[in-house]
Amino acid sequence: MIPVLVLVTAVAALTVHTLVNATRWLRRPAADPVEVAEAVAVLLPLRDEAARVTPCLRALLAQRGVPDLRIVVLDDGSTDGTADVVCAVAGDDPRLTLLTGVPPPPGWLGKPHACWQLATRTGPAPTVLAFVDADVVLTPYAVAAAVAELRAADATLLSPYPRILTRTAADRLVQPLLQWLWLTFLPLRAMERSSRPSLAAAGGQFLVVDRAGYLRAGGHAAVADRVLEDIELARTVKRAGGRVALADGSRLAACRMYESWPQLRDGYTKSLWASFGHPVAAAVVVALLLLLYTAPPLVAGVALAAGARAVAALAALAWLLGVAGRLVTARATGGRAWPDALAHPVSIVVLGWLILRSYHLRKRRRLTWRGRPVS
Repeated sequence: MIPVLVLVTAVAALTVHTLVNATRWLRRPAADPVEVAEAVAVLLPLRDEAARVTPCLRALLAQRGVPDLRIVVLDDGSTDGTADVVCAVAGDDPRLTLLTGVPPPPGWLGKPHACWQLATRTGPAPTVLAFVDADVVLTPYAVAAAVAELRAADATLLSPYPRILTRTAADRLVQPLLQWLWLTFLPLRAMERSSRPSLAAAGGQFLVVDRAGYLRAGGHAAVADRVLEDIELARTVKRAGGRVALADGSRLAACRMYESWPQLRDGYTKSLWASFGHPVAAAVVVALLLLLYTAPPLVAGVALAAGARAVAALAALAWLLGVAGRLVTARATGGRAWPDALAHPVSIVVLGWLILRSYHLRKRRRLTWRGRPVS
């Protein structure tokens, strides 16, 4: 009985923390019309994105509220005609510049190198840089609203996390864990106020940075070999004395990260090992997650079969408290709530398997992404 009570208490505390983060400390920039007077460069790295970049480009060209806006696109060695698609969509719009990237030199991974090329080829005019991925579609005032929030937060880096679109069962099991993890385990208020690099988070799909602070921190050159370049960039900004802020960007942007289970599986596999560092740390985290969120329904079933109704009721309560945390997260970030939250224990099992796969393939030096090895 006592171990189950401890379990209920722990899950309840984490769910309350999720609620406090979501209702009190999470920034929520609105998509209302707003105008900013700064020069802003939107930077879009592309590698073999011909099939899905069109909605992203059209949304960028439709941005409002930023009179001095330029869009810089980098074709990073695409072989599928991505550059032709960019030219066809942009036409003769003078705000868009298409650059041809060069292969990453030794010691660089592809994404940081592409972002660094973009950041250093915008000229001196922009005071704000907005990095956007090809799978992100912005609302018309998204860039203006994000820049306004960056300044309101007095931050060097703002990460307005997009609404993650889920269409398949695999999507619904895995993708909501992204927002759930940082809302549940990251103290948002402390993250903004503390200078500790370990208290930093960011999502690379949509990042807005003060250009001077970004360059002072070394930019993407400082995270050249990092798989999780977005989180490492946030940590680097903090080390340089900058401030990092996280926001719910569900009213500003939507993102369909992966089109299929193999893409989702491989996308997470390439980087999960970097989230934990040492395998022992990963094993401890996975064990705790399984204990807190997967064990309760199993314990409830076994206890009910054994006639221990009190234990079964407590274990079921722990499960429902975990479900409540997922519901809070979905409501706070524009995600799908029902019935996905009920499968939270299964989501944790899938996450554990993906982490195990990530370490296994890394050990065998078989991690790749978009045709390039991941060190």
